[in-house]
Amino acid sequence: METFDSISKRASVRVYQSKTIKKSLLEKLVDAGRRAPTARAIEPWEFIVITNNDILKKLGEIAASGNFIKDAAACIVIFCKDTKYYLEDGCAATENILLAAQDLDLGACWVAGDKKPYTGDISKLLGVPSDLKLVSLISLGWPKTKAEQVKNRKLKDVIHWEKF
Repeated sequence: METFDSISKRASVRVYQSKTIKKSLLEKLVDAGRRAPTARAIEPWEFIVITNNDILKKLGEIAASGNFIKDAAACIVIFCKDTKYYLEDGCAATENILLAAQDLDLGACWVAGDKKPYTGDISKLLGVPSDLKLVSLISLGWPKTKAEQVKNRKLKDVIHWEKF
């Protein structure tokens, strides 16, 4: 799939088939995440890949806006060292994973982590050191139905040339 195809087709998927994802595909996704741009070449990220159903269920219970994680085949949780640009770096890694998932025909949904009240509970559940900050959780699975990207604002509505 071409890059622009992945970008134009990527949509949040929250309903998945009961089908596992091969470890090699999950590794590809993390590899895409680690290749994201990073401020000052710090690469502050750490990726936790969850495929255990009991842990997925607990993540879905803890992350209020991500209860569908419980039904996912996997979840990639992104933490970053507390650097000046940890959030930007972690979000770039998250977006790389989302686009790579689309390229592999996987469904994915970005669940916010940073500044959410459940960050401590997730860190504790996953045994994460206290000096790392939760950036995002990405639920993953084979979509039950085809997701369509819906964008209300068109290019002409958001583009400005030279000045606002």
